[in-house]
Amino acid sequence: MNTPIILVNFKIYDEIYGIKGLELARVCQKVSEKTGINIAIAPQVIDLRYIAEKISIPVFSQHVHNMKPGNGTGKITLEGIKASNAVGTLINHSENRVIISDIESIVKKSKELDLISVVCTNNISVSKAIAMFNPTFIAVEPPELIGGNVSVTDADPDIVKNTVKEIQAISPEVKVLCGAGIKNGNDVRKAIELGAEGVLLASGVTKAKNPSQVLEDLASGAM
Repeated sequence: MNTPIILVNFKIYDEIYGIKGLELARVCQKVSEKTGINIAIAPQVIDLRYIAEKISIPVFSQHVHNMKPGNGTGKITLEGIKASNAVGTLINHSENRVIISDIESIVKKSKELDLISVVCTNNISVSKAIAMFNPTFIAVEPPELIGGNVSVTDADPDIVKNTVKEIQAISPEVKVLCGAGIKNGNDVRKAIELGAEGVLLASGVTKAKNPSQVLEDLASGAM
């Protein structure tokens, strides 16, 4: 997975239902191709295969359960994500927390299935614990800043810098993303300067009046 990366979580906003989700995915792909910056997306799970089959940029699931195929109505398995043509999954997002033993199991199985794992954390201590499992990415997001207008790179730059430092000491191959309040290219630039290899964001793109313009600005900070 090339870095720096801009990972856009569509969440389940009104703006991404049905054909609108595919339209936004195509905007992300167009900007990625134009700028040369890796832009990935996490559409709502119901649209995962529908979108993944129609675009070429990386597609992630928003969530996964620690389940084997079989009984488990309504659950999301890694095998199902793999079959959908997605490249990986978010794990432990602040809106869908997972117990640590399940995170370990999901990360291990993701590796076996050649899927990319993006584990979300809320502080340095949790990030250090997760680093022991060697996920592909750890995305640190202080929950109090998620969805707000102040970027983590301004409100709490030390959490990004120190998360990178602590994770590199434990598992140097794990890449760090940061999220919460990311809105523009300057936020992305600061994140990279602090040692992150990209950003995870949602509303700054999905609820924007002109997503293409916002994405181009974000990409400019990664150049």
